[in-house]
Amino acid sequence: MTVLKTSMRNFFAHKGRMALSGVAVILSVAFVCGTLVFSDTMSTTFDKLFAATSADVTVRPKSAGDAGDTPRSGKPESLPASVVKQAEKADGVRAAEGAISSQSVTVVDAENKNMGPTSGGPTIAGNWTRNDLRSMDITSGHAPRGPTEMMVDADTADKHDLKIGDELRTVAAAGDHTAKISGIATFKVTNPGAAIFYFDTATAQRELLGATGRFTHVNLTADAGVSDTRLQAAVAKTLGKAPYDVKTQKEAADDNRKDVGSFLDVMKYAMLGFAGIAFLVGIFLIINTFSMLVAQRTREIGLMRAIGSSRKQVNRSVLVEALLLGVFGSILGVGAGIGLAVGLMKLMSGMGMELSTGDLTVTWTTPVIGMVLGVVVTVVAAYLPARRAGKVSPMAALRDAGTPADGRSSALRAVLGLVLTGAGGFALYTASQADKASEGSLFLGGGVVLTLVGFVVIGPVLASGVVRVISAVLLRMFGPVGRMAERNALRNPRRTGATGAALMIGLALVACLSVVGSSMVASATDELDKSVGADFIVQPTQPGISITEKAAAALGKADHIAHITRYKQIDADLTTPAGKTVDDVGLSAADPSYATDLRRETTAGKLSAAYGPNAMSVGDAFAKKHGLKVGDELKIAFDHGRTAKLRLAAVTSDDTSVDKGAMYLNITTMEKYVPADRIPQNDMMFASADKGQQDAAYASLKKSLEKYPQYKVMDQTDFKQTLKDQVGQLLNIVYGLLGLAIIVAILGVVNTLALSVVERTREIGLMRAIGLSRRQLRRMIRMESVVIALFGALLGLGLGMGWGATAQKLLALEGLKVLEIPWPTIIAVFVGSAFVGLFAALVPAFRAGRMNVLNAIATE
Repeated sequence: MTVLKTSMRNFFAHKGRMALSGVAVILSVAFVCGTLVFSDTMSTTFDKLFAATSADVTVRPKSAGDAGDTPRSGKPESLPASVVKQAEKADGVRAAEGAISSQSVTVVDAENKNMGPTSGGPTIAGNWTRNDLRSMDITSGHAPRGPTEMMVDADTADKHDLKIGDELRTVAAAGDHTAKISGIATFKVTNPGAAIFYFDTATAQRELLGATGRFTHVNLTADAGVSDTRLQAAVAKTLGKAPYDVKTQKEAADDNRKDVGSFLDVMKYAMLGFAGIAFLVGIFLIINTFSMLVAQRTREIGLMRAIGSSRKQVNRSVLVEALLLGVFGSILGVGAGIGLAVGLMKLMSGMGMELSTGDLTVTWTTPVIGMVLGVVVTVVAAYLPARRAGKVSPMAALRDAGTPADGRSSALRAVLGLVLTGAGGFALYTASQADKASEGSLFLGGGVVLTLVGFVVIGPVLASGVVRVISAVLLRMFGPVGRMAERNALRNPRRTGATGAALMIGLALVACLSVVGSSMVASATDELDKSVGADFIVQPTQPGISITEKAAAALGKADHIAHITRYKQIDADLTTPAGKTVDDVGLSAADPSYATDLRRETTAGKLSAAYGPNAMSVGDAFAKKHGLKVGDELKIAFDHGRTAKLRLAAVTSDDTSVDKGAMYLNITTMEKYVPADRIPQNDMMFASADKGQQDAAYASLKKSLEKYPQYKVMDQTDFKQTLKDQVGQLLNIVYGLLGLAIIVAILGVVNTLALSVVERTREIGLMRAIGLSRRQLRRMIRMESVVIALFGALLGLGLGMGWGATAQKLLALEGLKVLEIPWPTIIAVFVGSAFVGLFAALVPAFRAGRMNVLNAIATE
């Protein structure tokens, strides 16, 4: 009880000193809890949506795959209308209804503006059915009654200011269709971000499926008292061995949830990873705080030991303080996490993904995880300072104002740090020499961890040398004030090392990712310069859609074009001469001009020969694996087509990052063996201009696609910029998440300086008494902060560039061979670290300058 009382008294007596460490705990716990609440809320939103939109039992073609999948032909898999009547005869069926749904569509307004979501959600078109009334109400107008009418969901109407009577054009594989809005339907549950468009059944069949009398699925409603599983069994029995999947509402909802669930899991664990980094940085802050508090209370601890307190009691007292800090910080962190989740929901809503706070989900596990993590991390971080406090002897404490450094401990730290760093460096070297990226990645991961831990351990040893170098460059020009700032930074290398390490971790990751991102862009650009011979590339701007035949025909009418190349992909089963069958290989069917549009080296044969009749090529890794050589005959069973015997005419080199491992054949060869309604749409297209007409051809291609905003015409400069922008956007998201760790590190610098000022109160008073001005004092503290920040930045950036260079060696095995160090970014981060140091020192320097000189001198 005495230990608890002492701990409580010390905790509240130093609550100001604990505040910054508490903020680190709060931020770290908030990020974890916010991530869990946000992901749970998204799961709840999608669960409600899928449960509301799924019928009691659904019948789909087995070839349809997942609910969101669309064949490469752009037309969804379908079943005959006779299945509706057949299923309706099953016992327990109250109603059966044919339904149509397609995600391979684009809807534009009269100005050719895309009405689809900007958040990455799907655009879905289909027919309005009774089953839709389970999830939607018609709140304005009426359902479509003919080919000139369509209905839109209320969220999409609000987002694009659509109203009844507005004309929209739907672009699908079957062609373009124009209709006017006849009604607006509002979701009864939250719509996370899909754009929904409805037609009458006949129009949907004709415009989305390109055929009458067919549906993508059948919705079945059960009679009262009939369970979904019972109805499922009855329908399956009625349909017999027909190639259809019969699924209950739960099974259909689970299928819909799979793709969304994988995306949510990736996002969830990525954010938790960054929260873990913030926790790691927070550990250094907590260690520093308690180390300095223990040093400042050395006399007090000595007195406690002199009057009978045992080592265990002193140790326990410090750990109880840490426990209190962890409990208070975690409680506030859990609350802040829920607020953070709500903020993220508002942010996502602003970006187009609608999330309702009515679906806010806080499971009992979230606060428990947050509390346990916050408390355990805080107590573990405080263990070493608590152990050090327990070792203070009564006599040593009564003699000294602080805890003396342990020379043996420093030597051990240096040896251990060198061993860990050396082992990590060797692992990174091994990774850089690996023959396979999968093998090297294991050594890369081990090297990153070992070098990071090694630098943390050896940080106090490095501080003495690195700080002197930085000070010689930056501080000596400030005369005595600069030298005092240097000595203050060197006074406690352990403290400086721990403070710098907190900043080092975040900046090391920033540097590593910057190197990797820049190298990826530089490598891809270099590869494009070497390989791409086409002047222009045409690609869809959104996933899940292809270039329709009508859009391709419009491109073909562009002026000043020497040739246009079609590029399609199709799946097939390949059988080697040895009789081994490889399932679902992807074949790239293109016009012969693709051989000049994309220059590929061959290890055997000529690529142009692969575009001959009944010929093809394979990559050299595939050829080696299956013992193939030019002239071999391969059996190709095309998806939904016939089996062909094709001659292997060329083996392409896999030493590339563009079309690596691709198997090429002529489109005309594919068309001989695949039915016309199963021919894939173009994934992308290429074009080359007439000599000297590049600008005119570029303008003509763009004009030909004015009606199709879902496609983008790019020259090589545009394409390179697109790659750069995509990598840049990803890096910006990562930098934003790493910002939390850097904020915690800044708090560490603030805390270190604040406690250091308290520790040096008497010294500051004496310096003021002998003539040091307030301005000089503040400058000294600011320069000390800058040196500590630059020390952490130097270690972090150096370490990160080493990690990034090693990662690039592994990327080189995948064809990304150019190493590029983004020096502008590295220099900007280093300079920015100096400003971080200045910012962190503002409050401590201000407080130091306001000290009463006499009171400071009188401080014990």
